[in-house]
Amino acid sequence: MNEAYFIPKPYSKTPENGNITWQSPSNIALVKYWGKYGEQLPANPSISFTLDNCKTTTELKFQKKEIPSNNFNFEVYFEGEISADFKPKIETFFQRVEKYVPFLKDYIFEIHTANTFPHSSGIASSASGMSALALCLLDVERSLSGVEMTDNYFNQKASFLARLGSGSACRSIEGDLVVWGEHSEIKGSSNLFGIKYPYQVHDNFKNYQDTILLVDKGEKQVSSSVGHNLMHNHPFSEQRFKQANNNLSKLSIVFETGDLSRFIKIVESEALTLHAMMMTSMPYFILMKPNTLEIINKIWSYRNKTNSNICFTLDAGANVHVLYPEKEKEEVMEFIKNELVAYCQNGQYLCDQIGFGAKKV
Repeated sequence: MNEAYFIPKPYSKTPENGNITWQSPSNIALVKYWGKYGEQLPANPSISFTLDNCKTTTELKFQKKEIPSNNFNFEVYFEGEISADFKPKIETFFQRVEKYVPFLKDYIFEIHTANTFPHSSGIASSASGMSALALCLLDVERSLSGVEMTDNYFNQKASFLARLGSGSACRSIEGDLVVWGEHSEIKGSSNLFGIKYPYQVHDNFKNYQDTILLVDKGEKQVSSSVGHNLMHNHPFSEQRFKQANNNLSKLSIVFETGDLSRFIKIVESEALTLHAMMMTSMPYFILMKPNTLEIINKIWSYRNKTNSNICFTLDAGANVHVLYPEKEKEEVMEFIKNELVAYCQNGQYLCDQIGFGAKKV
């Protein structure tokens, strides 16, 4: 399969107007994607938990142009306010996906979007935002084509489109575990789109919990796009890509056996390696904050004292995702409230768990 698979046949319908709304979750990578090539293709495979409560709702309103033009015409509203900040990224997205959804210049669009979590603070807002927009666009195409799309094709193409807006967005279409990037041991895995993890997962990972500690709700000092590009000449990039492949192989065994001890070691190592790549790039940068490190040390201390299966992971930001099995929820939440919330900005945190993908609303 290649990109041509997603180029549609001529449309049979031309609706004058309409509106579509999709809700799409964020995700948290366990094996991290860091480094890309070509048009938003991953330098290494990744796997993520799809979240449930951290999500973006996007409404797409469209009106057919009275006078045809060769421009993209759209406005973006973020949480009720018109937002010029998002326009350049969406313009780039439209340019990338136009040949796969070639109706984009035929309509005037209004994009209304809102998050349940802070934007640009390391909770993958681009993942949920771009996947929600991709789903809206594909739903418009479904109404234009006059041809029934299978669920499998719809999900694949939505993930394919979302990837062209934000790489990690391709992992936010389905749940609860999603793989993106070719891996020799995972059937159906692709660089073009994310797939639902195809193998048995132990009950230990059902309803896995993720409490997100908001250490810093401000915008990141360095965008993920810039960070990915710094992997091109990174002195440790090739070893990192091999490590990611190996860790995904190890996690496949963990998901089958339910070995939480090995899960913790792999997930925490992946988080720290991600930030090590940032700190050893040129130019180098640090997205962790002092309170990020305080929280990590508190988690390690608590785990040593209690034999808990609590662990942490990080995205490209300062916030800490605290992961733990559902059966430990009561004890871990008590620990978080008593010892970790003090390190959060304004004492804020978000309670989440594994979710099951995007939905139309």
